[in-house]
Amino acid sequence: MSTPADPKPAPDPMKGFRGVAAGTLILEGIVVLLALPVVAKLGDGLATWQGILVGGLGLLMFLACGVVGRPWGIPVALALQVVMIASGLAVLTLGGLGILFGLVWVYLLWLRKDIRRRMAEGTLASQQPQSTSD
Repeated sequence: MSTPADPKPAPDPMKGFRGVAAGTLILEGIVVLLALPVVAKLGDGLATWQGILVGGLGLLMFLACGVVGRPWGIPVALALQVVMIASGLAVLTLGGLGILFGLVWVYLLWLRKDIRRRMAEGTLASQQPQSTSD
């Protein structure tokens, strides 16, 4: 005697968004740390406040990817973006990278808004009834 299997719960789209946001922070941290040779060659060296700024910002981005799922995680990521853009005054490379990744974050926030809207309307693919063709 077989019983019908319990339906699987629908996947959480916001969980997927958190993964994308964390991945973006990791990529951003890697790119920021790749600016260290630029600071060493063109700046005053890695032991100066410019080198410490670049290294610290990269490390903070790696740490922030661990808290992106908390309610205050996205504001922390956005605050790091603001710091990175403002750091362009000290290290021009960081300012350019900050603007580039800032555009990425604007797009991600637009996607999050669209996902929330579609969740409220019930139009996400994961919210549609599954057809069983046995």
